[in-house]
Amino acid sequence: MDVSSIAAAMLAPQAGRSQMSVAAKMMKMNADSAAEILQFIEGSQQNLAKLSDAASGLGQNLDISV
Repeated sequence: MDVSSIAAAMLAPQAGRSQMSVAAKMMKMNADSAAEILQFIEGSQQNLAKLSDAASGLGQNLDISV
């Protein structure tokens, strides 16, 4: 075995670990993003429910003329 083969064999596991670390971080970021989107959708549904509970005809007699 020559020196370059030994060096390559020693560096390969380190490269694999760093690739796995990057992949795990990306998966966590995707999961966090999905959770934030879900919170946004739930919040908008709650706001829509509040608006639908408002009295019918609310704002119909509003005068916006200048």
